[in-house]
Amino acid sequence: MAITSAFVVFAVIWFLVLFCVLPLRMQSQGDAGDVVPGTPASAPANPQMKRKFLITTIVTVLIWVPVCLMIVYGILTVDRFNLYQWVDPSG
Repeated sequence: MAITSAFVVFAVIWFLVLFCVLPLRMQSQGDAGDVVPGTPASAPANPQMKRKFLITTIVTVLIWVPVCLMIVYGILTVDRFNLYQWVDPSG
């Protein structure tokens, strides 16, 4: 696997994990009782983005390392994801 492929796999996993982590422990301004004028009540009161980015990065590394090792050692290949192997090409 090339270094650029490793970076792309890391970025894809990172964003997937980020979207899973974002709603965790989120308290809206409506729940906190302090809605800032001009924002919806569902806006986060304290998003804690630095903490969520750190958690996302740690979880991503824990997922990314085994995925990269499986790709490098040939456990995960493109042939394993052939969804059309049971389709008869003759029709």
